[in-house]
Amino acid sequence: MTEPDTAPDDQHAREALRELRVEVAKAVVGQDAAVTGLVIALLCRGHVLLEGVPGVAKTLLVRTLAAATSLSTKRVQFTPDLMPGDVTGSLVYDARSSAFSFREGPVFTNLLLADEINRTPPKTQAALLEAMEERQVTVDGDPRMLPDPFVVVATQNPVEYEGTYPLPEAQLDRFLLKLTMPLPSREDEVGVLTRHAEGFDPRDLRAAGVRPVAGVAELEAGRAAVRRVTIAPEVVGYVVDLARATRSSPSLQLGVSPRGATGLMSAARAWAWLSGRDYVTPDDVKALARPALRHRVELRPEAEIEGVTADAVLDGVLGSVPVPR
Repeated sequence: MTEPDTAPDDQHAREALRELRVEVAKAVVGQDAAVTGLVIALLCRGHVLLEGVPGVAKTLLVRTLAAATSLSTKRVQFTPDLMPGDVTGSLVYDARSSAFSFREGPVFTNLLLADEINRTPPKTQAALLEAMEERQVTVDGDPRMLPDPFVVVATQNPVEYEGTYPLPEAQLDRFLLKLTMPLPSREDEVGVLTRHAEGFDPRDLRAAGVRPVAGVAELEAGRAAVRRVTIAPEVVGYVVDLARATRSSPSLQLGVSPRGATGLMSAARAWAWLSGRDYVTPDDVKALARPALRHRVELRPEAEIEGVTADAVLDGVLGSVPVPR
């Protein structure tokens, strides 16, 4: 008995995940790069840090993505008084049974929106570390598995520093991608205002026509297909050379770790599959280098004073490392 052909399943999963961008566009104008990055993170079981000034639809983007994927989603508004147990859950005493029972926190979901994550103290930020890396939380010494898929999408404001706690390098390194959401172009901003003038309500995504087009089955099929995407030894070496070049950059005091190089390779494989290929090219690596690496490097103080950015340093690295043929 021959094995059934899996190509149609792969193609169906690819089309469903591509259609996510169409559904998200019903509520969010522009921001195609951020939408694609979120889809890549779902395929790679990775987490995303969304950065943008207030009002560029960071929260709306995540809510719309959840509505278009039929995944369970919960939102935590990170504040200075938020406690670790408010995120992971805690033991609660039941007087009727005279015993403690575990009450799940919002982390027990498929898509967790950690809104303004840099507004909560490090102790609560650290509560997410185990969940992001191990896909479990430990309460009173008892590990509890999180659902699969489990993806954290955290947002932060890049221009407001009062009352914030910068994320430590160890936690930043747990994010697969850091996606920036810029202010819209004039054309896109006209489109936003036109939608609102026509009655668009961002609190009612169903009325906007957003419908589920991909679920857990399509996501699992896509992940299995991504694992079959081949990457030539020369391209693997290219990824390693990029990571090593950041470690010797005079503008950086912290370069990309091996975890960062692995994340870049995984993201490039997912992008190659979404593009309809079963192999990775150096262009795939280049396309994902900024979002996969910008949060994993740390500028030297003198470079920051001169106005150098992480993206500019990465552009220089991409221009200096030879590209394999």
